Amino acid sequence: MDSTLLSPLAIRGVTLPNRIAVSPMCQYSSTEGLANDWHLVHLGSRAVGGAGTVIVEATAVTREGRISPGDLGIWSDSHIEPLARIARFVAEQGAVPGIQLAHAGRKASTLPPFEGIGPLKSRESGAWETVAPSAIPFDDGYPAPRALTTQEIESVVAAFARAATRAAHAGFRVIEMHMAHGYLIHQFLSPFSNTRTDAYGGTPENRMRLALEVAAGVRAAIPDDTALFARVSATDWAEGGWDLEQTVTLARKLKNAGVDLIDCSSGGLLPRAVVPAAPGYQVPFAAAVRERAGLLTGAVGLITEVQQANAIITGGKADIVLLARQMLRDPYWGLKAQQEILGDTRWPKQYERAKLRK
Repeated sequence: MDSTLLSPLAIRGVTLPNRIAVSPMCQYSSTEGLANDWHLVHLGSRAVGGAGTVIVEATAVTREGRISPGDLGIWSDSHIEPLARIARFVAEQGAVPGIQLAHAGRKASTLPPFEGIGPLKSRESGAWETVAPSAIPFDDGYPAPRALTTQEIESVVAAFARAATRAAHAGFRVIEMHMAHGYLIHQFLSPFSNTRTDAYGGTPENRMRLALEVAAGVRAAIPDDTALFARVSATDWAEGGWDLEQTVTLARKLKNAGVDLIDCSSGGLLPRAVVPAAPGYQVPFAAAVRERAGLLTGAVGLITEVQQANAIITGGKADIVLLARQMLRDPYWGLKAQQEILGDTRWPKQYERAKLRK
């Protein structure tokens, strides 16, 4: 039988009950990186709502790797139990708990979006020094980051591995590495942000080195039955930058490093890139990587309707779909999908009375 949006998907020792994933979405609501009640309710309600896997927002592997002061973190053992509380609740609802590990690089030390757009302006306002492959600022008005030394790059790799160990201890069965959207690993991948002349710059192989070292380090740090994802930007949407061809090559190498699924997004590196956003506009990236790299993929971006998402799976264009804004609008989108595809909804027992009265 062909797979549908509601078919289970086995990845290593993890079985997703369906192909619906809640995409990582920053909430900018932490203090010193600690998860709190907001995160529990935000993520838990999507698990109650029928998603197959719920992925915690970009969670910083170092304190300076946060996008903003309100970002989640996993740079110390004190972060484990607040995250474990979320993982336990998500799993109790029948969904698979996941987490995205991240380092913002030159896009760190910024205001939370509901307080403004742009970098924090001073130490007094909480700003910190940012780092990157090269001393190239993200945009006008952003400070130039400090170029990482080779030794510091090794420390970043180690930080991802330690964070992955903590995530596994917290009970997450899916670990996703954030290699997209103009954050640190993407900054190494793109020639627009990486002008290094050492082993981490220049050729595509060298620019991929950090991504592959992080993947190998994380894979070695987590149980073999834990699923490992990588979110990538398949293109910078600019001539001469990172593109789909390089993404396919990277995906093949990530597969050899133990990555199980490529989550295919795009953009984020250049502030004025022209992105042809439209419903499903990034699905062709997932389809190309799936076919050419022989790897499971996830499709993301302006996927809002059940039949649209189902067609992506039944058409063999991706293996999971990841929803973000639509899940904010409708936390019970997964239950809606059950009704549209199966003609019935498996409500949580606490909500069964919803069936009794229209």
